[in-house]
Amino acid sequence: MSETNQTIDPEQVKEQVVNVIKQIYDPEIPVNIYDLGLIYDIQVSEEREVHVKMTLTAPNCPVATSLPVSVRETIQNSIPELANTEVEVVWEPQWNKDMISETGLLQLGLL
Repeated sequence: MSETNQTIDPEQVKEQVVNVIKQIYDPEIPVNIYDLGLIYDIQVSEEREVHVKMTLTAPNCPVATSLPVSVRETIQNSIPELANTEVEVVWEPQWNKDMISETGLLQLGLL
């Protein structure tokens, strides 16, 4: 897809975004941020725009300002056909360990 006026399949792009996000790891926990449960929602428009709602493990997280920027830049750079990527940090619902996926729990040795 090199032309900007070409249509996209939002579900296919969402899958690509998830795969990209699974390459980004929390600096303090050896699990990617998707399996850690930090990604709450991913919306892809037919206009090639992505909106990600994510949270952090705590409001005073040391990467509170840098991690969302890194997520946005990584998605945008990995999927060049996107027109725009926006990452919104939300605090509701508050993150807790129950949000970690089974894969994440296995990586942490909790299953």
